[in-house]
Amino acid sequence: MPFDLPRGPQGLATIGDPRNDENLVVAQTHLAFLRFHNRVVEGLRDGSVLRESPIRKSDFDEARDLVIRHYQWMVFHDFLPRILDKDELKKVVCSGASLYMEAVSTAADPFIPLEFSAAAYRFGHSMVREAYDHNRVFSRTGKTPATLGLLFRFSGRSSSGNTVPIPSDWIIDWRRFFPLDNSVELNLSRLIDPYLAPTLTQIPAQPTPLNLAVLNLHRGSAVGLPPAQSIARSLGYPVLDPEAIAASGPDGAAAAKHKLHIESPLWFYCLKEAQLLAHGKHLGPLGSRIVAETITGLLLSDASSFISRNPNWRPTLGPTPGEFTMADMLRFTGDLNPIG
Repeated sequence: MPFDLPRGPQGLATIGDPRNDENLVVAQTHLAFLRFHNRVVEGLRDGSVLRESPIRKSDFDEARDLVIRHYQWMVFHDFLPRILDKDELKKVVCSGASLYMEAVSTAADPFIPLEFSAAAYRFGHSMVREAYDHNRVFSRTGKTPATLGLLFRFSGRSSSGNTVPIPSDWIIDWRRFFPLDNSVELNLSRLIDPYLAPTLTQIPAQPTPLNLAVLNLHRGSAVGLPPAQSIARSLGYPVLDPEAIAASGPDGAAAAKHKLHIESPLWFYCLKEAQLLAHGKHLGPLGSRIVAETITGLLLSDASSFISRNPNWRPTLGPTPGEFTMADMLRFTGDLNPIG
């Protein structure tokens, strides 16, 4: 099945992180990168993709290097500018940075700070929609929208414990998710703010449904994250006005009830900062700094990354020399809308 992840006898995907098969959009994104890699291998063999290494490598090794460099470029130059405060990203890129980037990039064993993994980078949970235009079969304007419940259910590793291959009518239409065709309406993400789609507050699980917001707050508490205001002050940022937090929305009222407008959980604070200071369009200053420094620090700590090996390297596989976006990758692979 060329548009499903490779699977073992039990139906489970043979991928590095099984969580990438928990819902269809993520699973199809993982598949897109697998198919990108295979298309690069084909191009090396038929001569349509030029080798970059001066040393003769196997097709697999050359493809791996090309795919990793283009992926890292997309993260750094396409993804981060869309989700971060541009001034904060510029500070990290141009002047180096402080606590997180230095700690990550100089560690003997690279690591991901808890402020990133347990709080700031979980901002994406607020951007998830309740339903999507997934393809011509499952769309918000058709008979059956692609609800979150269905996207979780029809995946290889569904929350109900079923392991089923992705049905042919669930293959994604990427034109509905990236700017590939001006005649097709895009699925826009929700704003970055303290609100979640209803299904994420009632995720099917045994013995009782899970609330993603509660899980995130418990996680931050369990790993001992300090209040966001303390982190902001340590990095030299002015903290959000407690009264502004309390006065804005039902989440503010709930925070005030528990005194969390004064000492806020970092996950909630990053979402509230994005809402109050960036109108939900991107992360605010503190959230942006944590995410930018962590990802940049990891790239610097990796001796094989394009930043460490050759900071002047530019992508070669896109339609515009020196540029490469997720949309360019999907065009290169040619899998924009497999089911028509």
